[in-house]
Amino acid sequence: MALRILPFRQYNEHNVVNLYALDGSATIPGDLATEGDGDAGILVKIKAGDFDKGIEYDFSQGYLGKTDYPHVGANGYPKVTGMTFEPTTGLEDTGILGITLRQTATHDENGEKLLYYRQKAIEHQAVLPGEVVPVLTAGLVTLAASAFDATPTLGATLGAGADGVLTVGGTGVGRVLAVGSRKAGDNPDQFSGTGTAAYALVKIEL
Repeated sequence: MALRILPFRQYNEHNVVNLYALDGSATIPGDLATEGDGDAGILVKIKAGDFDKGIEYDFSQGYLGKTDYPHVGANGYPKVTGMTFEPTTGLEDTGILGITLRQTATHDENGEKLLYYRQKAIEHQAVLPGEVVPVLTAGLVTLAASAFDATPTLGATLGAGADGVLTVGGTGVGRVLAVGSRKAGDNPDQFSGTGTAAYALVKIEL
């Protein structure tokens, strides 16, 4: 997955919802660089809100590896299935929840499973598939250019777009408070860009 959200942010923890996980049908790339539905810094909407389902355990031979050896106890992978979100799909969306603060990822940059290296997941601001993702409903966040459908401009209003991006000139989500550019130096910078608005400070109001 990828981070579209930069470190600078200001918000009250009361405006962070910690109830929903990324919907299980979303495609999650096997690395931390490729953008996808599980990125941090995308706009999401509620897909399911069923408390009765709670947590389910997955015993499939996927992320856990082989789990059906005979006469051996099985390890289940816990997933939140009744409370899920998905990226917004357009201006007509209802049930918009907010901006994701962490990415949903399966592997690190070396192809190793984050399931077995939880400290690495924390360092990369990531949670595993099926785990709850903190979602910001109001506050200030700094977003890379990839979080918008067009170059954000100072004072522009923001709406919900396809694939969880913010539409510049839309309404109902927030406003751009400042813009700037970020260029890579001696070290690689995943947020680097050119032009006048490689990133923007956004006020989220939902």
